[in-house]
Formats: sequence, structure tokens, C-alpha cells
Amino acid sequence: MSRSHAPGTQLILDAPIAKVLWRLATPNVVAVALWTAVTFADAWYVGQLGTAALASLALAFPFLSLMQMMAGGAIGGGITSAVARALGAAEVERAESTAWHAVLIGIAGSGVFMIFLGLFARPIFELLGGEGDALEGAVAYARVAFGGAAAIWFIFVLSAIHRGTGDTATPARAIAAASILQVFLSGALTLGWFGLPALGVPGTATALVVCQGSAAAYLAAHLFRGKGRVRLRPHALQWAPLRDIMRVGGLGLINSACMAMTVVVITGYVGRYGTEALAGYGLGARLELMLVPIAFGVGAALTAAVGINVGAGQFARARRFAFAGAGITLVLTGALGLSVAILPGLWLDLFTADPGAYAYGVTYLAIAAPFYGLFGAGQAFYFASQGNGRMVLPVSVTVIRFLTVAGIGAVAVSLAWEVTALFAAVAVGLTIMGVGQALCVLGPGWRGH
Repeated sequence: MSRSHAPGTQLILDAPIAKVLWRLATPNVVAVALWTAVTFADAWYVGQLGTAALASLALAFPFLSLMQMMAGGAIGGGITSAVARALGAAEVERAESTAWHAVLIGIAGSGVFMIFLGLFARPIFELLGGEGDALEGAVAYARVAFGGAAAIWFIFVLSAIHRGTGDTATPARAIAAASILQVFLSGALTLGWFGLPALGVPGTATALVVCQGSAAAYLAAHLFRGKGRVRLRPHALQWAPLRDIMRVGGLGLINSACMAMTVVVITGYVGRYGTEALAGYGLGARLELMLVPIAFGVGAALTAAVGINVGAGQFARARRFAFAGAGITLVLTGALGLSVAILPGLWLDLFTADPGAYAYGVTYLAIAAPFYGLFGAGQAFYFASQGNGRMVLPVSVTVIRFLTVAGIGAVAVSLAWEVTALFAAVAVGLTIMGVGQALCVLGPGWRGH
């Protein structure tokens, strides 16, 4: 078998790191910026419906983030890593087999969310303290968003295949177009623009499924027609490509679950302080969860660049990529965090005028947002570790964060402390993520042993 590399792969192996990151990360960052605009827009539209509607979104949003993190950050990262390492070793047939098995995993993953959250959302949200109109809105949202889980899973799975080849531009175009359309369709279906029915909270979910499903169909056609650097075509079911994806993505599922469950658990605790507290915290937590896709803008490029260099045995260069990408993410997310900590109205004024919810949101941002930069950098290091294919220590950091935050929160609730104790627990968890993930990249797994 030839060990030569395609020109795009060779560039990642040889070109200056800054040039490679600029070329790979810029399309991702642009796409993520537009994706973030959708998150802003959805919260604004729902905010026009009142505090109960915002509380509905606060109940459902952590589970949507969980699905997105599992499909994109966990399984998607495993897919990108496996495809990139195969191409780094100049094994194109292995990369194409990996791509086909990625599709099979996407089918299974979307099926799980369709069953559990599409059908059984009500008892789950009731456990989190949802009641009344807030509960009804969250259930209606979940039936649409998770009933159409395949649309969301496949935009991530198919994007991950493209990124593994070093092509970040094609998925970025699809995501950008879908996001622009979703901003307008979400408003139309939520508030009843252009003569369309005003569906309320489920309107945002309907727009999500329609727009992201369309983008996924475009990406699938691109790969099936052989326009990418690998061709998507059926392969015999084999254990090796599944194992190659899941040794990164499987552990990544634990990571994603712990990240989302950290927000879910704190949401449950905060819900005991009332609907206003839940709505205010939900706005702050929504901003925190938005840091993950921001970090993903750079991080997805890191997964591909690190994976290709690790596949070629260039471990020192792979580590330099990790620190360069984490530095960029630290600046981006740190600036955002400090901005909203000092001027919380930049965020909160967009969504609510309820004085109670607003006050809780201000308190949360003042305590947690200064640590957003550490969290963002930690996420970038995590995505870089996916490219290396060694995930035990990075996932352990996320588990430690979850246990710490949940433990502090349990004590705070049992002793009837003020809600600020819960917000401080979140800040501790953000710090653990940043410092811990940096230490993982300095470990022996990055030395080629």
C-alpha cells in the first residue's frame, strides 16, 4: 500500500501551525458563530412568551445540549479522530470503512434519544421540578426536538467525517446556511410571522429539525457522490472500525453525559428556589453551554490536525497544536465571560425583563462567568486529546468536575444555603475543567510511548 498523502493531509503534517489552524478553524468558527446566533435568537423568541416559557426552555435545553455534545463532541470527535488517524497513516480504505460505520452509530444514537426523550420527557422533567405551564412547554418542545433526533445526529456525524479528512469548509457551509435559515424560521414558527402558525416553544424545535435535517441531507449527498476526500459507501460490518471510533467516542459519551448532567443536576437544585430562580439560572447556564460550540470551532480543527499528526507519528507537533488552539480558545471565551460578568445586561437584556429572573441571572454571571475562559481552554484541550485517541484521563477530569459540583450542590441544598452557593460550585467545576485538561496534554500519552 502506498504511504503517500493527499495534498491536504500533507499540509497539516508540514505547514506552519498557525497557517494550518487558520485554514481549518476559520470555517468552523464562522459556522459556530452563526450556530450561536440561533441559540441567541431562540432564547429571545421564547423570552417574548414570558417567564414560564423561559423555564420550559431551561428544562429542555440541557438535554438538547447533551444530544449535541454526544453526537458532535463525543461520537463526532471519535469519528474525526479515527478518519484522521487513518489518513495520516495513508490508509484510505480504512478511512472509508470508518465513515460507513460512523453512519451506523449515528442511526443507533438518534434512536436512543427518540425513544427516551421523545416519548418519556414528562417524567424526566417532573423529576427536575418542572410543573404547570413550564412543564407543558418543555414536554411539547421535547416531542418535536427529540422525535426528530436523527436530523441533529446526522449533521454532526457527517460533518465529523468531512473534518477527519481535513475538510472543514464543506460542513461549515452547510451549518452556516442551516443556521441562517433557522433564525428566521424559528421566529416565524414561535411567534407566528409571515402568516405561519404561532406554535410557541415547540416552534423553535420544529425549525431546528427542519433546518439541520436539510443540512445533513446535503452533507450525505456530498459524500455519497464522492466529492469529498473519502467516499461514503456500504462496507461489511466489522469490529475494528467500530472499536476505533468508540475508543474515543465511547469514553466521550461519558464526558458529554457528565457535562450535561452537571447542568441538569444544578438545574434540579435551583428549581427548588422557584420559577424565577430557574429562569434566571437557565439563561446563565445557556450561555455556559454555548461555550462548548465556541470551543468546538477551534477544537474540531484540533481533533483533525492532532489525529493526522499522531497517525504519522509526529507527537511533538501534535502537542504544539493542542496548546496553540487552547490559547486561542482561552482568549475568545475568556473575553466573553469577563464581558458578561461586568455587564450582565449585554446578555440578560436580550431575553427577560422579569426583575426576579433578571436578578438571579446577574448573580449567576457575576460568580461563574469570570471562569469561562478556563472552561473554554479545557474544552479545546479535550478536543485535542480526542485526536490523540487517549481519553481515559481527559474523561476522568470531567467526571471529577461533575462529582465535585454535584456534591457541593447537595450539601448546599441540604443545609438550606443561599442559591449563590450553587453558583460558586459551578465556578469551581469550570476551574477543574481548565486546569485538569491542560495537565492531561502534558502527560506521557502525548510522547508517543
